[in-house]
Amino acid sequence: MANCKLCVLAALCSLLILATFTGSTQSASCCLSYTRRVYRCKQLMNYSIQTINGSCDISAVIFNIQNKFVCANPNEPWVMRGIKCLK
Repeated sequence: MANCKLCVLAALCSLLILATFTGSTQSASCCLSYTRRVYRCKQLMNYSIQTINGSCDISAVIFNIQNKFVCANPNEPWVMRGIKCLK
């Protein structure tokens, strides 16, 4: 009986540690590199801005394109045109 309780306690502790680790990695997701592809205005659906902070190493414009997200260099001319197009 004591072995069963110990196994259950160990399983619960493992799940707690796993849940904590998974939650922290999901909140730290950010762009690590830029796309090389140039997208036209009609392909862009929405955008958001990523700034450099504790977990993100690069600034980026994140475009929503047909249910996927693309990280773009904010200094590229096509990116500036895309932002203007969406405004």
